[in-house]
Amino acid sequence: MGHSQADKARSRERILNEAATQIRDAGLDALSIGSLMQQVKLTHGGFYGHFASRSELIAAALEQALNAGEATARASRDPDKQVGVNSLVRSYLSRTHRDSRKTGCAIGALISDVGRADEQCRAVMEPHIEAFIAKVADAFDDDDDARAIVAVSAMVGALAVSRVLTDPKRSDAILRTVRDGIVAMASDE
Repeated sequence: MGHSQADKARSRERILNEAATQIRDAGLDALSIGSLMQQVKLTHGGFYGHFASRSELIAAALEQALNAGEATARASRDPDKQVGVNSLVRSYLSRTHRDSRKTGCAIGALISDVGRADEQCRAVMEPHIEAFIAKVADAFDDDDDARAIVAVSAMVGALAVSRVLTDPKRSDAILRTVRDGIVAMASDE
């Protein structure tokens, strides 16, 4: 008996969700097709019914991870309220976000990996970075996105650096210092 298109779509979604979680946690190169398929209780051979290659899977999983991170951020905000620089930066540069690599911003979790990845992966992340810059520019209430570019670069960098440091106090200091600097930049209008 064959599988229905709905079953195939559900299986693909399970594969993508698990792959997205795995790459946010361990990086693009750590993704193993065999292990992934075992995790979602499908056969290794069944992988090719969903994806033509590992590269295609990684690009699709990256898109899934980026969309999931954005959905999590949207869900934590009041949709009727304008997002201010202060609340956006405090949320992004928080201990909770730092410690939530599997569910937090995929840009922060994967920026270095994607920078070394193929053009397909970079093309997947690029519009998400541009959207992040636009969101921050909107929070700054700027027509020129120069401050938003600085802020996004600082936030993503600070998040990445804070995740590397083993001293929790120093890690917190990185988050706090960059957070305070961006908030001060917003006040200097």
